[in-house]
Amino acid sequence: MASLPANGTALKNKLLETVAQTPDRRPSPQPTHLSMGGSHLSVPGSGLSTPRTLPQEGAGGYVAPKFEGKDKQMEDVMDVVEEKGFLPADFVETETKWFYEQLGIDDMYFATETAETIANHILSLYGAKCAAYARDDKRLEIRLDREDVDHAVYIDTSKPGISVVKGPQYEQRIDQKYLNVSKGSKGYRLESFRSASPLPGDSEQQLRCYFLYQCDFVVPYPQEGENSIERTGDKRFLQKATENTKTIYQQVLDVAVERTGPVIEYFDIEGSRDKRLVIAYKQGGAMGLFSALSDLYHYYGLTTSRKYVEQFSNGYTVMSLYLRQLSGEAAGKHPPIEASIHQIIKEISLLYCIPQNKFQTHFMTAKLSLQETIYAHCVWVFITHFLNRLGSEYTALSSILDTENSAHAELLSKLKRRLRAETFTADYILEIINQYPDLVHSLYLSFASTHYSQTRGEQDDFLPTLSFLRLKVDRVLSEEELTDAINRTVVNDHHLMVMDSFRIFNEAVLKTNFYTPTKVALSFRLNPGFLPPSEYPQPLYGMFLVISSEFRGFHLRFRDIARGGIRIVKSRSQEAYSINARSLFDENYNLANTQQRKNKDIPEGGSKGVVLLDYKHQDKARTAFEKYIDSILDLLLKPSSPGIKDPIVDLYGKEEILFMGPDENTADLVDWATEHARFRGAPWWKSFFTGKSPKLGGIPHDRYGMTTLSVREYVLGIYRKLNLDPSKVKKLQTGGPDGDLGSNEILLGNEKYTAIVDGSGVLVDPQGLDHPELIRLAKARAMINQFDTSKLSPEGYRVLVDENNVKLPTGEMVYNGTSFRNTFHLRSDQHYDTFVPCGGRPESIDLSTANKLIVDGKSVIPYIVEGANLFITQDAKLRLEKAGCILYKDASANKGGVTSSSLEVLASLSFDDEGFIKHMCIREDGTAPDFYNNYVKNVQKIIQNNARLEFEAIWKEHQATGTPRSILSDTLSIAITKLDEELQNTELWHNAQFRRSVLREALPSLLLETIGLDKLTERVPENYLRAIFGSYLASRFVYEYGISASQFSFFDFMSKRMAKTNA
Repeated sequence: MASLPANGTALKNKLLETVAQTPDRRPSPQPTHLSMGGSHLSVPGSGLSTPRTLPQEGAGGYVAPKFEGKDKQMEDVMDVVEEKGFLPADFVETETKWFYEQLGIDDMYFATETAETIANHILSLYGAKCAAYARDDKRLEIRLDREDVDHAVYIDTSKPGISVVKGPQYEQRIDQKYLNVSKGSKGYRLESFRSASPLPGDSEQQLRCYFLYQCDFVVPYPQEGENSIERTGDKRFLQKATENTKTIYQQVLDVAVERTGPVIEYFDIEGSRDKRLVIAYKQGGAMGLFSALSDLYHYYGLTTSRKYVEQFSNGYTVMSLYLRQLSGEAAGKHPPIEASIHQIIKEISLLYCIPQNKFQTHFMTAKLSLQETIYAHCVWVFITHFLNRLGSEYTALSSILDTENSAHAELLSKLKRRLRAETFTADYILEIINQYPDLVHSLYLSFASTHYSQTRGEQDDFLPTLSFLRLKVDRVLSEEELTDAINRTVVNDHHLMVMDSFRIFNEAVLKTNFYTPTKVALSFRLNPGFLPPSEYPQPLYGMFLVISSEFRGFHLRFRDIARGGIRIVKSRSQEAYSINARSLFDENYNLANTQQRKNKDIPEGGSKGVVLLDYKHQDKARTAFEKYIDSILDLLLKPSSPGIKDPIVDLYGKEEILFMGPDENTADLVDWATEHARFRGAPWWKSFFTGKSPKLGGIPHDRYGMTTLSVREYVLGIYRKLNLDPSKVKKLQTGGPDGDLGSNEILLGNEKYTAIVDGSGVLVDPQGLDHPELIRLAKARAMINQFDTSKLSPEGYRVLVDENNVKLPTGEMVYNGTSFRNTFHLRSDQHYDTFVPCGGRPESIDLSTANKLIVDGKSVIPYIVEGANLFITQDAKLRLEKAGCILYKDASANKGGVTSSSLEVLASLSFDDEGFIKHMCIREDGTAPDFYNNYVKNVQKIIQNNARLEFEAIWKEHQATGTPRSILSDTLSIAITKLDEELQNTELWHNAQFRRSVLREALPSLLLETIGLDKLTERVPENYLRAIFGSYLASRFVYEYGISASQFSFFDFMSKRMAKTNA
């Protein structure tokens, strides 16, 4: 990639020279194809070769069917206007003809509306003219809107090329009420026209009319894969569109269905400098794009004569805009349309990611460019997560207080939560950034100068874009100069912390898809070195931040080779969203850290991805997941499609592979991710995601109870050690029969269930819930709201979340079902022997709430096996153990799922494509290969054996030392992972005989029998085999000799191993 030329290099393109004289116009650095030769133009981002020039087509590619009764209707309208008496008789004819003939409204409007409605519109327009004479500025303002069930009309005065910040905001209203909600069989199409001539008495203003119609599709519910516009199109559209327009729309739709993101085309119009811009994209993928496009072309001094938005019943939208240069003096302040059209095409991909950013007003008023405002939006998100740090004062206080003292620990916990919530709110950070647009500009230039690079040099037909020229006009400040500029500009320390975070962000970004020609969300690979060790003692290996209008998300990992699930977090209310947003990164970090400790038996380290849906987009889980995955792939894969996926600046400089899996709200999306990775050309697509469907070689955790098998080993281990009869053990479970862990826990267990809590409510029976009924629900994966309450004893009851004022058999009143559900597990008046959390939000029991489960210094629940991740905070675990509870934490108990996933990855890496399909993929008739069935059984045995080994090791160590099991679990994990890393880097790996001996033992016997060790070691990457080698040896040593075993013990362990190898 060519590097940026020095600032001040002479401009080489005469068409673009004007940009150097417009310092308030700051486009982004992106390559643009400006080749003008030949009869065709290949548009970057489209993948199509389309005719450069379109013939003049009258009304812009649409020809409205002639309304035969138009003249008669006009006479009727005049009669209605005259009857109303508001308009002077002399003006009735002139005003009516002006409305019919001068505003550019086509016959569809007149055929749709009644004479009464049209007369009212004419009178409203005349009234606005009269009102203008009463104003001091004599400015004519016309604001008309009419909204019916099946259509709407908006008419507004508009100055060409100017975005109006205040006023009725009709385009935003159209987005929100009609275009954003268009989906599948329900949709609205739009036609918009600008009057050809200015308004009488106001040469600067014209009328802009918007007409919306509910779609009447030829086939409202097309078959999957149907893409013909003749079948999926609206009948009015098909009647009005010219053949040329239909051809264009069909072409862009054919490409759009193969894409995750938008398809963008532009065409010259024969005999003029006007351009026709066509955009196709998946419905729901870019809320607010229509109004945001107006801000974009206004920024470059363009306006539109006509705009169309068409919906198609197969779930796609096509927009068509007719762009023209502003006339007169305004045109000289902007680049010529021949140059700016290319920049607009590039920037639509940014708009698609975030159509309405937090700094949109700065863009609408031309204080900042689109790139600068979206860059500022992304940094604002970054700051909201990483500026709310605790500071040196908290660190000092925590070192003074005794964290073993529950009162001190609770105080620190509350102080941490309050500091993070109240120090810098998202709104306060936004308010600060809004005050410094010039600093944002300078900081953006520093970011752009690092991450933009000309991909094809300056000698071919790709010329520098407008903002690339800006980089040569505006000097990029050095780090010292930026720091100095920030210090000189800000007014106080809080402002300094916020604006300096831009610089920290710039330094942390190792690669980004910000300048990739096509993208669906913005992704950043960050160096996590900026995180304070006092708060994040375990250093992260890698961090991804992904941002779009529907969500924000992270992916964190603790090793180069790491694996973990991707979860989507939803919020029931605005308040819940704010809480989730504040805790997003910490939750992700803790989940990945738990995964790291959990992965002690497998070669991969711990990772996790968390996607937080924006509060206004709670129904966009699939859209968010697809964008999250695709934008991360942008940073993992080498580009293969010039103009669609261009090379990026990679400061990391090494190949990265992420291994992912399902988690909350993503189980049904894994197949798409696998197929999409294959479609994008990822060589590791087979191992990219675990938990995929069996037809793609996946081993579903829920179907085979993989996670539950591990949890059950710990539950059964407690019963075995204490000689308890499971059928007499009273049990509480959160996470009901609808979930993976919850359903399998019911199916595999035989305890006396006395209470179950799930998403629908609380189910209780002190005499024991009917077991066959629970089995029925678990097999159907149904929630407890479907439990047959006739099978409850007189003491039993059910309270659902949407119920209020429920009287329990004890006489107690439940005033709010949701609150009762959320806190039921904290009630100390209920008696249980065993509590197995199989679902629930992280930190459902913290230090303050743990005290509710302790009565007279003793835990009211004797045994807890934490199946759900992070359900109980570490300090709460220690408090409960101190009160006598036998507690096994999540990192130990629920590692069965990660073991299954790791062995699924291993099979994917071991087979070639042909062997993988033959042995690991369920056939079309639903039957499974013999290898698949036997491999699943192999995996289940390995899970149970690993869980049993760890249970015994922790039990034995606790008996010997009295150390809390929650601490021993972490200590054991650290001991294994530390020894694992040391073993991988010793000479032991190079002892071929010993290495092969360990791998024969560590690898599943069935894989070795089917593939052979030699072929397997040839296919599986060496660093992955090293990880298998190290993790197996380390875990077996620690499980056998204990956490604090000496060097002599390790010598004894290795001596036995070597003797076995040489035997």
